[in-house]
Amino acid sequence: MKNILANLQSTLGGNKETATILRVGLGLVFIIGGCSKLSQLLDSERMAGIVASYTGGKGYINDFFLSYLFSEGSWITPWGFLTTLSSFELFSGIALVAGLMVRPLALVYAFLLWTFVFSLPVVTTPGVDTSVATYTSPAMFVQIRDIALSGFMFVLLIMGSGKFSLDSKLLTNGVNSDNVNWNHLGLLLRLSLAAPLVIGGMFGQFANISTYATAQPILFALGILLIAGVKVREAAAITFMVMLWFIGTKVSLDKTLIANLNGFKREFAMLAVSLILTSRGAGTAYTPADVIHRIKYSFGKNAVPAS
Repeated sequence: MKNILANLQSTLGGNKETATILRVGLGLVFIIGGCSKLSQLLDSERMAGIVASYTGGKGYINDFFLSYLFSEGSWITPWGFLTTLSSFELFSGIALVAGLMVRPLALVYAFLLWTFVFSLPVVTTPGVDTSVATYTSPAMFVQIRDIALSGFMFVLLIMGSGKFSLDSKLLTNGVNSDNVNWNHLGLLLRLSLAAPLVIGGMFGQFANISTYATAQPILFALGILLIAGVKVREAAAITFMVMLWFIGTKVSLDKTLIANLNGFKREFAMLAVSLILTSRGAGTAYTPADVIHRIKYSFGKNAVPAS
């Protein structure tokens, strides 16, 4: 195991390699999502179904935003809105994989992903029995994977395009950040990856919260290890295998290729981050040793502040 981790670190442990893996993993999420939605929105027989699925009680747009976006007299239609958003999703995903405009896209998505949390239709009021099927778990828990993706995007924003990118051919400056503080970025990556694991481990028995087809105690333990910064590389390696297992359970011969891929699109980003943390760890920020160091420094016991 130690030899495998050492080999991964020597091969994939640089900042440029990290940025490349991260942008490709994230780009695949949006390429798959865009293709899946556009294939339905541009099909006359299926367009009504997907629009209804997005604007219904189990969709992704609550009544507040439906009234705001599609009020009477508005020039925006649900089909036009979804088609525009899906087209942006597809072309931005291609751009990320190709390494084009990586930093601007990462900045946009870092905030855009949170809109899926705000717009989710949720009913969690005690004693309310709605006649319409909708989400009954908190929106942040249902959309915890998108929150994790937002964290990944902030890391990509700072790191830049990495290797084999069009940005490196078109831009002379600002493509990569060679002097990034990996302690800080590793902390954000490990916390972002841990979030879906902890939520799945704690609340996976409730509706629409993914457990990745894995026992909840295992998810919870992996998440806590990542949060604590203990055995990060080993926890990330196991998380990588959990994601592969989950993907295997989602594959169905009864579905088309794009429908299969859409069922586990976010897990491509989770795989990428798991691989990054397995190969180079997450730095030393807010690990147990670092926390002790910071406490001692606050009482004047150490001569220099923690990293």
